[in-house]
Amino acid sequence: MEGLIVSSKPPQGEFDLARNLRTIEWLKAQILEQTSFLFKAMLQGREELILEALAGIIISLFVLTRRLGLSFTRLEKKLLQQVKGNIEADHEVEKWYGDLSALLDYLSGMKR
Repeated sequence: MEGLIVSSKPPQGEFDLARNLRTIEWLKAQILEQTSFLFKAMLQGREELILEALAGIIISLFVLTRRLGLSFTRLEKKLLQQVKGNIEADHEVEKWYGDLSALLDYLSGMKR
């Protein structure tokens, strides 16, 4: 076929979609790996490693949110909504420790 340019590269949109899907799969694996790391750090009682693992999980979840086409703002709103809902439902963690109220106070303070 003379004059026909054949490209082995997929159109840009297909490449971006494939790259995004690979990134999502990688993030899912990262979340599992970081969760395993967290459990090991908890067994060892090493506070710094626990904080590293928790921070890594939170970062991965926020990035996954964006890769799934959702905004950080929507995630934050849903997070606040669920915390408030669990407080209203008198969740055991709230009854026993007041952790959800403390989290709500912290998250509300971050917005200032």
